Amino acid sequence: MDPEQQLREACQACVRCPLAAGRHGAVVSRGPSGARLMLIGEAPGAEEDASGRPFVGRSGRLLDQLLAGAGISSEREAYICNAIKCRPPGNRKPAAAELAACRPWLDRQLEQVNPALVVLAGATAVEALLGVRGGLSRMRGQWQSWQGRWLMPVFHPSYLLRFSSMEPGSPRWHTAADFLEVRRRLDRLDGPTSGQEQPLPPRL
Repeated sequence: MDPEQQLREACQACVRCPLAAGRHGAVVSRGPSGARLMLIGEAPGAEEDASGRPFVGRSGRLLDQLLAGAGISSEREAYICNAIKCRPPGNRKPAAAELAACRPWLDRQLEQVNPALVVLAGATAVEALLGVRGGLSRMRGQWQSWQGRWLMPVFHPSYLLRFSSMEPGSPRWHTAADFLEVRRRLDRLDGPTSGQEQPLPPRL
Protein backbone atom coordinates (compact mmCIF):
# COMPACT_ATOMS: atom_id res chain seq x y z
CA MET A 1 0.00 0.00 0.00
CA ASP A 2 1.37 3.40 -0.96
CA PRO A 3 1.90 6.06 1.76
CA GLU A 4 -1.01 8.21 0.59
CA GLN A 5 -3.44 5.30 0.84
CA GLN A 6 -2.06 4.44 4.27
CA LEU A 7 -2.66 8.04 5.31
CA ARG A 8 -6.25 7.94 4.02
CA GLU A 9 -7.02 4.77 5.92
CA ALA A 10 -5.44 6.12 9.09
CA CYS A 11 -7.48 9.33 8.85
CA GLN A 12 -10.68 7.37 8.29
CA ALA A 13 -10.01 5.48 11.53
CA CYS A 14 -9.07 8.60 13.51
CA VAL A 15 -11.10 9.44 16.63
CA ARG A 16 -8.72 12.01 18.13
CA CYS A 17 -11.49 14.61 18.49
CA PRO A 18 -15.31 14.67 18.68
CA LEU A 19 -15.64 15.69 15.00
CA ALA A 20 -15.16 12.03 14.09
CA ALA A 21 -18.62 11.21 15.43
CA GLY A 22 -20.43 13.47 12.96
CA ARG A 23 -18.46 12.98 9.78
CA HIS A 24 -19.51 11.08 6.68
CA GLY A 25 -15.83 10.41 6.12
CA ALA A 26 -12.44 12.01 6.58
CA VAL A 27 -11.45 14.33 3.72
CA VAL A 28 -7.73 13.93 3.14
CA SER A 29 -6.51 15.36 -0.18
CA ARG A 30 -6.72 15.69 -3.92
CA GLY A 31 -3.91 16.13 -6.40
CA PRO A 32 -0.58 14.34 -6.87
CA SER A 33 1.25 13.26 -3.73
CA GLY A 34 4.58 14.29 -5.27
CA ALA A 35 3.56 17.88 -6.08
CA ARG A 36 6.00 20.71 -5.44
CA LEU A 37 3.04 22.89 -4.38
CA MET A 38 0.74 22.13 -1.44
CA LEU A 39 -2.34 24.21 -0.69
CA ILE A 40 -3.80 24.04 2.82
CA GLY A 41 -7.31 25.30 3.53
CA GLU A 42 -9.48 25.28 6.63
CA ALA A 43 -11.88 22.32 6.83
CA PRO A 44 -14.27 20.27 4.70
CA GLY A 45 -17.75 21.56 4.00
CA ALA A 46 -20.89 19.55 3.25
CA GLU A 47 -19.96 18.75 -0.36
CA GLU A 48 -16.44 17.79 0.65
CA ASP A 49 -17.71 15.58 3.47
CA ALA A 50 -20.03 13.78 1.05
CA SER A 51 -17.47 13.34 -1.74
CA GLY A 52 -14.33 12.74 0.33
CA ARG A 53 -12.40 15.36 -1.69
CA PRO A 54 -11.37 18.82 -0.47
CA PHE A 55 -12.41 22.03 -2.24
CA VAL A 56 -15.13 20.64 -4.52
CA GLY A 57 -17.94 23.08 -3.63
CA ARG A 58 -18.30 26.73 -4.62
CA SER A 59 -15.04 27.65 -2.89
CA GLY A 60 -13.25 24.81 -4.65
CA ARG A 61 -14.50 25.85 -8.06
CA LEU A 62 -13.27 29.38 -7.42
CA LEU A 63 -9.93 28.00 -6.22
CA ASP A 64 -9.55 25.98 -9.41
CA GLN A 65 -10.30 29.12 -11.43
CA LEU A 66 -7.69 31.13 -9.53
CA LEU A 67 -5.08 28.42 -9.99
CA ALA A 68 -5.91 28.05 -13.69
CA GLY A 69 -5.72 31.82 -14.11
CA ALA A 70 -2.13 31.65 -12.86
CA GLY A 71 -1.30 28.70 -15.12
CA ILE A 72 -1.36 26.12 -12.29
CA SER A 73 -3.23 22.86 -12.78
CA SER A 74 -5.18 21.90 -9.65
CA GLU A 75 -5.12 18.24 -10.71
CA ARG A 76 -1.50 17.90 -11.86
CA GLU A 77 0.56 20.50 -9.99
CA ALA A 78 -1.05 21.03 -6.57
CA TYR A 79 -1.65 18.75 -3.60
CA ILE A 80 -4.73 20.21 -1.93
CA CYS A 81 -5.78 19.50 1.64
CA ASN A 82 -7.21 21.14 4.75
CA ALA A 83 -5.92 21.86 8.23
CA ILE A 84 -8.50 19.44 9.62
CA LYS A 85 -9.95 16.40 7.88
CA CYS A 86 -13.50 16.27 9.32
CA ARG A 87 -16.34 18.72 8.81
CA PRO A 88 -17.20 20.90 11.82
CA PRO A 89 -20.94 21.11 12.53
CA GLY A 90 -22.60 23.87 10.55
CA ASN A 91 -19.31 24.60 8.79
CA ARG A 92 -18.15 26.57 11.82
CA LYS A 93 -14.50 27.52 12.27
CA PRO A 94 -12.42 24.69 13.76
CA ALA A 95 -11.63 25.03 17.44
CA ALA A 96 -8.03 25.27 18.61
CA ALA A 97 -8.29 21.81 20.20
CA GLU A 98 -9.52 20.36 16.89
CA LEU A 99 -6.64 21.94 14.99
CA ALA A 100 -4.21 20.51 17.53
CA ALA A 101 -5.78 17.05 17.34
CA CYS A 102 -5.49 17.02 13.55
CA ARG A 103 -2.02 18.57 13.35
CA PRO A 104 -0.20 15.19 13.24
CA TRP A 105 -2.04 14.33 10.01
CA LEU A 106 -1.06 17.66 8.47
CA ASP A 107 2.55 17.14 9.55
CA ARG A 108 2.48 13.69 7.96
CA GLN A 109 1.21 15.17 4.70
CA LEU A 110 3.98 17.75 4.69
CA GLU A 111 6.54 15.02 5.32
CA GLN A 112 5.20 12.67 2.64
CA VAL A 113 4.55 15.25 -0.09
CA ASN A 114 7.62 17.34 0.81
CA PRO A 115 6.48 20.41 -1.15
CA ALA A 116 8.86 23.25 -1.89
CA LEU A 117 6.01 25.78 -1.74
CA VAL A 118 2.93 25.89 0.49
CA VAL A 119 -0.07 28.17 0.00
CA LEU A 120 -2.01 28.83 3.21
CA ALA A 121 -5.58 29.67 2.23
CA GLY A 122 -7.19 31.67 4.99
CA ALA A 123 -6.51 32.61 8.59
CA THR A 124 -7.25 29.15 9.97
CA ALA A 125 -4.55 27.56 7.82
CA VAL A 126 -2.08 30.21 9.00
CA GLU A 127 -3.04 29.53 12.62
CA ALA A 128 -2.85 25.75 12.16
CA LEU A 129 0.62 25.72 10.67
CA LEU A 130 2.31 28.76 12.17
CA GLY A 131 0.35 29.30 15.37
CA VAL A 132 -0.33 32.91 14.34
CA ARG A 133 -3.84 34.19 15.00
CA GLY A 134 -5.28 37.21 13.23
CA GLY A 135 -2.22 37.72 11.07
CA LEU A 136 -3.62 37.09 7.60
CA SER A 137 -4.12 40.71 6.56
CA ARG A 138 -0.51 41.49 7.49
CA MET A 139 1.02 38.32 6.02
CA ARG A 140 -1.12 37.90 2.90
CA GLY A 141 0.88 37.90 -0.32
CA GLN A 142 4.25 37.82 1.46
CA TRP A 143 6.59 34.85 1.25
CA GLN A 144 7.40 33.31 4.62
CA SER A 145 10.39 31.01 5.17
CA TRP A 146 9.45 28.03 7.35
CA GLN A 147 11.38 24.81 7.95
CA GLY A 148 13.12 24.89 4.59
CA ARG A 149 9.96 25.73 2.65
CA TRP A 150 8.39 28.89 1.30
CA LEU A 151 4.87 29.72 2.49
CA MET A 152 2.41 32.12 0.83
CA PRO A 153 -0.67 33.13 2.87
CA VAL A 154 -3.65 34.12 0.71
CA PHE A 155 -7.33 34.89 1.22
CA HIS A 156 -9.54 31.80 1.48
CA PRO A 157 -11.80 31.29 -1.57
CA SER A 158 -14.90 31.25 0.67
CA TYR A 159 -14.05 34.83 1.70
CA LEU A 160 -13.60 35.81 -1.95
CA LEU A 161 -17.10 34.57 -2.79
CA ARG A 162 -18.39 37.71 -1.07
CA PHE A 163 -16.78 39.85 -3.76
CA SER A 164 -17.21 39.82 -7.54
CA SER A 165 -14.97 42.72 -8.50
CA MET A 166 -11.58 42.12 -10.08
CA GLU A 167 -10.73 45.81 -9.96
CA PRO A 168 -7.15 46.60 -8.86
CA GLY A 169 -6.96 46.53 -5.08
CA SER A 170 -9.97 44.24 -4.63
CA PRO A 171 -9.60 40.97 -2.66
CA ARG A 172 -9.95 38.85 -5.80
CA TRP A 173 -7.41 40.98 -7.64
CA HIS A 174 -4.92 40.61 -4.79
CA THR A 175 -5.44 36.85 -4.66
CA ALA A 176 -5.02 36.46 -8.40
CA ALA A 177 -1.75 38.39 -8.11
CA ASP A 178 -0.64 36.18 -5.22
CA PHE A 179 -1.19 33.03 -7.29
CA LEU A 180 0.75 34.55 -10.17
CA GLU A 181 3.61 35.03 -7.72
CA VAL A 182 3.31 31.36 -6.76
CA ARG A 183 3.48 30.44 -10.45
CA ARG A 184 6.62 32.54 -10.87
CA ARG A 185 8.21 30.83 -7.89
CA LEU A 186 7.34 27.39 -9.28
CA ASP A 187 8.95 28.40 -12.56
CA ARG A 188 12.10 29.46 -10.71
CA LEU A 189 12.33 25.96 -9.27
CA ASP A 190 12.66 24.71 -12.85
CA GLY A 191 15.42 27.18 -13.72
CA PRO A 192 19.08 26.34 -14.36
CA THR A 193 19.94 27.00 -10.71
CA SER A 194 16.91 25.16 -9.31
CA GLY A 195 19.13 23.07 -7.08
CA GLN A 196 20.30 26.19 -5.22
CA GLU A 197 18.12 28.32 -3.00
CA GLN A 198 17.80 31.85 -4.34
CA PRO A 199 16.81 35.00 -2.48
CA LEU A 200 13.22 36.00 -3.09
CA PRO A 201 12.54 39.17 -5.07
CA PRO A 202 11.01 42.06 -3.15
CA ARG A 203 7.24 42.54 -3.37
CA LEU A 204 6.25 45.71 -5.14
